[in-house]
Amino acid sequence: MLVLKDARVVTVAGRTLERGTVLVEDGKIAACGVDVAVPAGAEVLDLTGKWLTPGLIDAHTHISTFNEPNTLPAQIDGNEKTDPVTAQVRGIDALNPFDMAIEEARRAGFTTCYTGPGSANVIGGTGISFKTRRGATVFDIAIPGSEHMKFALGENPKRVYGVEQKRAPMTRMGLAAILRRTLYEALDYSEELRAGEADPEKRPKRNFALEELVPVVRGQRKCRIHCHRADDIVTAIRIAEEFRLDFSIEHCTEGYLILDFLREHRVDCVIGPLTMPPGKMEIWGRKLTTPARMEEAGINFCLTADTSSGTKYLPMHVGLCMAHGLSERAAFEAVTLRPARLLGLGDRMGSIEPGKDADLAVWSGHPFNNFTLCERTIIDGTVYDNLS
Repeated sequence: MLVLKDARVVTVAGRTLERGTVLVEDGKIAACGVDVAVPAGAEVLDLTGKWLTPGLIDAHTHISTFNEPNTLPAQIDGNEKTDPVTAQVRGIDALNPFDMAIEEARRAGFTTCYTGPGSANVIGGTGISFKTRRGATVFDIAIPGSEHMKFALGENPKRVYGVEQKRAPMTRMGLAAILRRTLYEALDYSEELRAGEADPEKRPKRNFALEELVPVVRGQRKCRIHCHRADDIVTAIRIAEEFRLDFSIEHCTEGYLILDFLREHRVDCVIGPLTMPPGKMEIWGRKLTTPARMEEAGINFCLTADTSSGTKYLPMHVGLCMAHGLSERAAFEAVTLRPARLLGLGDRMGSIEPGKDADLAVWSGHPFNNFTLCERTIIDGTVYDNLS
């Protein structure tokens, strides 16, 4: 049993406790409050003057799929650039528990991250959520059942196929057409599977790629749609609604141009990265004010660093957003409870509440101040000392 005593406890689920205590038992949060009794024989960590928060969550990374440490020229596993549709590709097959980015994220207070394929393909395959704890195999860190499907619109697939390989998709029209065609094929295959369940003689020949899209078109698996430019965001939403998909918009760089549309369609957004240089045209409009404007408009969003070991800098990005108008409450939610819910893990993590996983972070000061250190990260009740 572990007692975290007298910290400034940011529960996220409710009020912040000025001298709060959290009781951890069997890897779960057993109690949280200002009058929690300290059981006899418990291990006690005196956190006077420290901040205690839920473990941070980055809902959009490429940890391990964009291998680190890397080589020159880079040999990353994040994009299977052999076909614009690679729904059969699984990010878990590139998830290496010894990738340096996992420890870097853990030392920065992150207890859970989502990783997956990049955005070179129209349909890139599935990603997965994982805990940043130490492990020897994917079975030690991956969270089963948290797979999402990656879609991408805009410059990346156009460049990889239209420019580099001189094949479709060369245009935004062609890109949207490939996405629609594949979703129609997945719907047909889904119906054939249902018919085969009723009559084995009608069972179709197995289709490896379409198999992974069946839960997508049935609304049982979220799709994460990469798009930066406002018109691409609208195209993504139109297609997602046409096929009744469960989806989120990833990056949403020019989302501030269509705030009313995003609110009307109740779109979940994962915003970031917010500190990239203008390396391609569609991110020229990146603004640190975007999260504050989305908060004011009542749009649900998370924040991401969209990188590998660079996830450790996301708290700094959040601080910059606060300097540009984002409220403290929304800032904490955007890297804890909201990404937990987006990943389908809100019942397990993202806030300090009894019954949830004991995934916590201990800070020397305000977590989004760049003078602050994450001194300890706690995952399922196991304490990692970040200062040693």
